[in-house]
Amino acid sequence: MSSTLAAAAAGFGSGLSLIVAIGAQNAFVLRQGIRRDAVLVVVGICALSDAALIALGVGGVGALVVAWPGAVRAVGLVGGAFLLCYGVLAARRVLRPGGGGLRTEGGAAGSRRRAVLTCLAMTWLNPHVYLDTVFLLGSLAADRGDLRWTFGIGAALASLCWFAALGFGARLLGRYLARPAAWRVLDALVALTMIGLGVMLVAGS
Repeated sequence: MSSTLAAAAAGFGSGLSLIVAIGAQNAFVLRQGIRRDAVLVVVGICALSDAALIALGVGGVGALVVAWPGAVRAVGLVGGAFLLCYGVLAARRVLRPGGGGLRTEGGAAGSRRRAVLTCLAMTWLNPHVYLDTVFLLGSLAADRGDLRWTFGIGAALASLCWFAALGFGARLLGRYLARPAAWRVLDALVALTMIGLGVMLVAGS
C-alpha cells in the first residue's frame, strides 16, 4: 500500500470513528431519512460542513506546525490524550451500556427550511463537532506531514459515506441502530481505534 493510500485510509478510519456515535445530529439525519424528508439537503449540509471544518483543522494545525515546529510535540501529546479519553469513554459504554439505542421517533415531516435550519444548528452550534474535526482530526493530520491533506480528504470522505448511509439507508439501518447491542459493537470498534491512535500520537511525540 502506498503512503498516499495509507494516509487516506487512516483519515477515513479516524473520521469514521469520531463521527459514528450516538448523538443528536445522527438521530436527526436518520429520522429525516425514515421520513424521506429533505434527505439530500440534510446529508449535503452535514457532509459539506464536516469537510469545511476538517479543512480548517488540517490547514490551521498545519500552519501552526510550520510556524512553530515545537507544536508537533504539543499537539501530539494533547491530541493523543483526548483520543485516549474518547477511547476509554467508548469502552466504558461497552462494559456499562446505558440501554438506549438511536431514537428516531418524532413528529410529522416538517418544511425544508426547518430541516435546513435544524441541521445547521446541530452541526455548527455543537462544540463537540469542533473538537472532533478541527482539533482531533487536525492533530492527527499534522502527524502525517506532507500527506496531511490526503488524510483530511479521507476523513471528509468518511463523513460523506456515513451521513449518506444514514440518510438514504435509513429504512434499513433504522431497525438495527435502534438496538442497544448494535451500538455496543460500534463503541467497541471506536474504542479500539481511538485508543490505538492515541497511543501512536503520544508515543510519536
